[in-house]
Amino acid sequence: MSPYWLNNSCSPFGTKTTCTLGNSAVYAIDVDGADTVTAGLKFARKNNIRLSIKNTGHDYTGKSNGQGSLELWMHHLKDMSFFNYSSPGYNGPAAKFGAGAQFFEAYKAATEQGIRVLGGYCPSVGIAGGYVQSGGHGPLAASYGMAADNTLEFEVVTVDGKHLVASPTQNSDLYWALSGGGGGNYAIVLSLTTKAYPDGPTAGASLAFVNTDLDKYLLAIGAFNKRLLSFNSIPGFATSWGFDNQAFYLNGATLPGGSQASMHTAFDPFVQELMEMNITLALYNTTIHDTFYDHFTHYDFPPEIYATNATIGGRLIPASIVRDNLPDLLDIYRTVLSDSSFPHKRISGISLNVTHDRVGNTPSSNAVLPAWRDALYTLNLAIGFEADASTPELVAVQAKMNEWQSLFDPLTPGGGAYMNEATFDNVNWKQDYFGSNYERLLELKRKWDPGFMLWQHTSVGSDVFWEVAGDGRLCRV
Repeated sequence: MSPYWLNNSCSPFGTKTTCTLGNSAVYAIDVDGADTVTAGLKFARKNNIRLSIKNTGHDYTGKSNGQGSLELWMHHLKDMSFFNYSSPGYNGPAAKFGAGAQFFEAYKAATEQGIRVLGGYCPSVGIAGGYVQSGGHGPLAASYGMAADNTLEFEVVTVDGKHLVASPTQNSDLYWALSGGGGGNYAIVLSLTTKAYPDGPTAGASLAFVNTDLDKYLLAIGAFNKRLLSFNSIPGFATSWGFDNQAFYLNGATLPGGSQASMHTAFDPFVQELMEMNITLALYNTTIHDTFYDHFTHYDFPPEIYATNATIGGRLIPASIVRDNLPDLLDIYRTVLSDSSFPHKRISGISLNVTHDRVGNTPSSNAVLPAWRDALYTLNLAIGFEADASTPELVAVQAKMNEWQSLFDPLTPGGGAYMNEATFDNVNWKQDYFGSNYERLLELKRKWDPGFMLWQHTSVGSDVFWEVAGDGRLCRV
């Protein structure tokens, strides 16, 4: 949970002797099934109590907590099963995960069955929670699409206490909304059934170079951006990378079914280009592992995604920007790197080809933000701070993040950002996080949650029915 949403007075890193709950829930229900959720819903409604839903708590926008709320804690719904699934739209291997199952658990269990499943980079995130419900990217997305592109069905409890399945053939509109339209906003998800794929060898690569001269450093980063255009033409090729004032790191490239030779074929021309620029590599290696899980556990992925003492913003960068406006993009990177007011910062990217042609679906298949389909990569901006930073410091960090994030808007008109790795106070959140899907999602919000019992910042309909009072209560608009 981002410290912006935690109660600063309770920080274990500070010296304060008094403690209040602040933004945290007052009570939490350790959910063990549908009946528990139904009981919690009835209690909250009867007593007019704010409700919140928390899975693993990996959250930068404050959606999984709420001051004064009753919390549905989904973390211990850990059941996992693997089977062949049959439906009009899909016949093949599948996996069912309880809402509390995390990537490190899901990946390991899947590989023991000889399969792999779509998940993210951070091992502690839940596979069936806000991750998939907000789209969900990961190292296998370039092979199989977004996590929401792979959903087969959701087991849910609706706000009126009904225990349902949402799939393309049952409650299909709810299934559509849950597949990319934002987490915890239409129903309470108990489990996810998702497509699975045969496991097998997975190739990887990593490299790094240091910043000895900012002009040359940015040219090298620009050269890498150009290489991403060719990388994304390789089916299944995904890259996770980032840079700060010290160095550029390719944390890990992923190519299922690839080889070390195929990784060299992809990266050696870029390495040669760096040599011609008189840039020496600090690191360059390739790997091959027997399974995706072995590959995943070998690589270290972006640290700002794991840390709590960081604030994150983001933007989806279309391929057209790198082709046509790369100098302008590099100028923004220069501005951020040169801003001395916040020295602990990092710019990161995850490059995936998730176009409809690559994935094999259509714009109407789910509620994934359409801008994902044109993106060359999803960009993250991160500002780090001390674990015991004060509230005024956190407010200043948030303001700076919004300032930096807004620099990308003129380059990407009508674009967007991954809603799970963006800011809670973006004034353009409807367009940036939901795009052209927003109005239909709002209709479905009114249908499935007519009293707007489920509420989070920057969720569909969050400005329709409620506003947050100074004491954390939700008050009708």
